[in-house]
Amino acid sequence: MASCSIPANKAKHESTTTNPNWLELPKDITSNILQKLCPVEILISARNVCPYWWNICKDPLMWRTIRMTDIHMLRYNSSNLSNICRYAVDKSCGGLEHIYIKFFGNDDLLQYVADRASKLRRLGIEECHRLLSNKGLIKAVKKFPLLEELHISKCHLLDKVSFDIIGQCCPLLKSLSLFGYFKCDRQAFEIAEWMPRLRHLKILNNNNLTNDGLFALLNGCTLLESLDLRGCFYLELTESIKQRCNMQINDFLLPLDSMDEDYYTFSDPDLLLTRLRWRSNIEN
Repeated sequence: MASCSIPANKAKHESTTTNPNWLELPKDITSNILQKLCPVEILISARNVCPYWWNICKDPLMWRTIRMTDIHMLRYNSSNLSNICRYAVDKSCGGLEHIYIKFFGNDDLLQYVADRASKLRRLGIEECHRLLSNKGLIKAVKKFPLLEELHISKCHLLDKVSFDIIGQCCPLLKSLSLFGYFKCDRQAFEIAEWMPRLRHLKILNNNNLTNDGLFALLNGCTLLESLDLRGCFYLELTESIKQRCNMQINDFLLPLDSMDEDYYTFSDPDLLLTRLRWRSNIEN
């Protein structure tokens, strides 16, 4: 009976081809792979794998973007996450361009970033609740003259944000994304007056924005290319208003347009009731 054994030299060849040496990857590819990780993962574990990865993680270019939004970060307390974030900011050596903080942001941390990241172009803050104040945000953005994108989501400070001051301090702002309530149309008026260069505007799940605020935005932000009003069920969008929006803006999303699960939540019964009424009025 013929033998089915694999020659030793062939087995050795297959073994070497199926187990590549990660240390032989070019530096730029390894750097790109490591940048896919959360800063917590990089600083706690990845950089400790070997001296080669350690040296790559020391490069300030690795830290131009700091995105700390992973739900798994919650295994660490806010103080530890804040310290890790500060360390990552220091590693950027002043070259930080984009930072997105979720869950643990506070006034002191944002000021720490502001003092060390004058080149910041994109800032994202999500679910920081009472740890971050309007005063803290305004104090920080005064040191971000190059800021082009601002995202504020599910934060209690949203109904107090002074968009007039942000507009004056950040004249290059092109993209503004807001998830949550305004107190009234006042903030829409501020955006319209002080942010005329906006190209992209998202106002999501806002139950206080009215037609007056929308008209102010359309009249003041004439360069808008996209306008997202999903979840803004207090608006009364007639056919003429929708026609104007579609003529003025390339990408226009209505209150009832579909939204990702992470955004489209109706934990607020008043918001759910308003949505049902809004749908009923449209269908009738």
